[in-house]
Amino acid sequence: MPRRRPLPDALSDQPFRVADAVAMGVNAERLRRSDLSAPVHGVRVVAGRDDFESIVDALALVMRPDQFFSHTTAARLWGAPLPLAVQREQTVHVSTSGTGPRMRRARVHGHRLSASGVIEVAGRWLSTPEDTWAQCVPLLGTRALVAVGDHFVGRSDLTTTIADLFGAIVPGSRSAVAARTAVDLVRVGSESAMETWFRLAIVDAGFPEPELNVEVRDPDGRLLGRVDMAWPDHRIAFEYDGDHHRERDVFHHDQRRDNGFTVNDWIAIHATSADAHRPAVVFERLRQAFEQRLATVRRFAA
Repeated sequence: MPRRRPLPDALSDQPFRVADAVAMGVNAERLRRSDLSAPVHGVRVVAGRDDFESIVDALALVMRPDQFFSHTTAARLWGAPLPLAVQREQTVHVSTSGTGPRMRRARVHGHRLSASGVIEVAGRWLSTPEDTWAQCVPLLGTRALVAVGDHFVGRSDLTTTIADLFGAIVPGSRSAVAARTAVDLVRVGSESAMETWFRLAIVDAGFPEPELNVEVRDPDGRLLGRVDMAWPDHRIAFEYDGDHHRERDVFHHDQRRDNGFTVNDWIAIHATSADAHRPAVVFERLRQAFEQRLATVRRFAA
């Protein structure tokens, strides 16, 4: 078997157009070899790199100037938390602005949008965060939409606001009611999809809406720690412990912090991803915390 001719360095670590490779002297037979795959027609990539990012980069090479990534594809590229089923989708959403033809390619769901804000990020053209959120409304449930909205309004490197999300809703559209329902629940301060899930579930369970990212201080003003959610008037904190809380340093930090809470009469309720499947258990702990605080108030009032 003849030895494979190495590709030019410029083509070895990213998707490339067949036309560009030919212009650089790569012959057609080399482009058909098994160490290359074709994520989309007219583009090649080193075999084994046929993942979401590679497909997106491959499509970016063949998109027209009036086309851009949109909907849940743009949300993924913005780093928004999405349900696992959406993350596993192989379809890429590409929109065409104006009256141009939709993209019709394998793995592509083509759309035509009369108006949408578009921005270039790392060489890719995407819908703006607020328009991306609005495009996701027909594709996601309410809680998933709230989590995406929380992500956009909470990122320090973006200037997206809740008002921006509201302004992106198309009046009179079939999804307008669902969009307004979701945007009314978006808050600044939720730092993960699970924090959003627990916040919404807590309110749905009948508890008062918590404040987010609360700094807990002792009577002398010294910072004891910051918590995901809290009811400061009741001195009750609620923490979602993700997997990183299992790390030794984080665990020790949490223990020291919670000791400080305890001696300053704060009740800290902790939840994990397992509690999302059986929230009644953690909600009973939270109910007991509120009952304890109310009992204290009644005792002092007597």
